[in-house]
Amino acid sequence: MRIGELSRHTGVSTRLLRYYEEQGLIRAERSANGYRAYRGDAVATVRQIRALLAAGLSTEVIRDVLPCARGEVPALEPCPDLLATLRRELDAIDARIDALRETRESLADFLRATAGAPA
Repeated sequence: MRIGELSRHTGVSTRLLRYYEEQGLIRAERSANGYRAYRGDAVATVRQIRALLAAGLSTEVIRDVLPCARGEVPALEPCPDLLATLRRELDAIDARIDALRETRESLADFLRATAGAPA
């Protein structure tokens, strides 16, 4: 299928599909006229990518995790280093949450001191 058709089936813009290809997340063959041609399983792959992005993973991590993805949801099957990768990402998210909590508390302290109001 061509890129426009893949876009229609997935709801993902052609620009974003080209980006996924550039990042090594999907592959397209080139026809004689230079058009991209995607295999039929590209729809499921794009849906997997979207679900993994929604889970907070970067395209770099998704490139490593994608071979373990099965189905459009996706379900992740055990692959080498998969658990370590997901734990590392979860730890990074937890660290960002902690940093945001600290930042929020500092800002709330400034607000309380300045306005005398609860934050």
